[in-house]
Amino acid sequence: MSTSLEIGILGLPNVGKTTLFNALTKAGVETNNCLYSTVEPNVGMVDVPDERLDRLADMYHPKKITPTSIRFVDIAGLGKGASTGAGLGNKFLSHIRQVDAVVQVVRCFSDENVMHVEGSINPANDMEILNMELCLADLESLEKRVERTRKLLKGGDKKPLAEIEVLNRLIELLGNAQPARKASLSNEEIDLVRDMNLLTLKPVLYVANIDEKDAADPSGGPMFRAVQEWASAEGAEAIAVCAKLEAEISELPSEESAAFLQELGISEPGLNKLIKAGYRLLDLISFLTAGTPEVRAWTIRRGTKAQQAAGKIHSDIERGFIRAEIVAYNDLIACGSFNGAKEKGLVRLEGKEYIMKDGDVTHFRFNV
Repeated sequence: MSTSLEIGILGLPNVGKTTLFNALTKAGVETNNCLYSTVEPNVGMVDVPDERLDRLADMYHPKKITPTSIRFVDIAGLGKGASTGAGLGNKFLSHIRQVDAVVQVVRCFSDENVMHVEGSINPANDMEILNMELCLADLESLEKRVERTRKLLKGGDKKPLAEIEVLNRLIELLGNAQPARKASLSNEEIDLVRDMNLLTLKPVLYVANIDEKDAADPSGGPMFRAVQEWASAEGAEAIAVCAKLEAEISELPSEESAAFLQELGISEPGLNKLIKAGYRLLDLISFLTAGTPEVRAWTIRRGTKAQQAAGKIHSDIERGFIRAEIVAYNDLIACGSFNGAKEKGLVRLEGKEYIMKDGDVTHFRFNV
């Protein structure tokens, strides 16, 4: 898997995207109360929280602990007319086409000092506006593609027939303001339109940017429930985060932030929930390596085989792969040591076709 997998953060202007991005990445990007405070996308790498690394570190006492990470991209706000170029819409839409998945931030907070592009706060209306603009942009791309593909048919080439059938299905869906995600395309059908980078085909996570007073409430308040209902209708996930509060917490030392969260009655930073949800959104898992030099998490796509996973560490290990020595993380912790797990027969030797599982603590045997 490429290390360049990216999650784009988008939404209408002034919903808190850049505040959230700053909290995630500690990038210190300037935020302004204006319609397009972000023009060029901001990019930052974010460590994925993984409590397993700390437990393994207690066992191995390594010199170094290295978590895995995700790349987040802060994309400028989109408003009505973005699909026709309004507010630099075409430029901003092109930024979204480059990411692998989308976090859509929805304003669910009240602040008279931060203007709302539509004049009033209405999460359902905001999501409808953004969804419509993305659908219209995809619709235009698909209609152009159909026109080009039909010309091939006229030339006697029958191969594009399957592609046209998929394109027409998507056009009908988008014409009803339904995202391409709802088409339930097979892998083969997705391959036919993959090069189009359709905006509404990308997996999406909805993030309700809530008021501080709602941060300790698991239900997140009535506006968050509106976001949940929208996401549920799409088969997507929705989480509540107070970007302003998370930005404040991210600037505190870890001991102070833990005490602050406890005082607020919050069990886990909202950012941790967001990062983990983003990891799931990209269908990623982590395998682990552990030893005295380093305890480390490695990112792979779900379904990756052992030999390809070895290539994440080094191409020589993939090329000279012999076997993977694997113990499940929970088994290793329960036994207290690698040797203890071995004595109980819980350490397995797996070949190159083995499909890696999340939490596999792995040692690769190789010969180059």
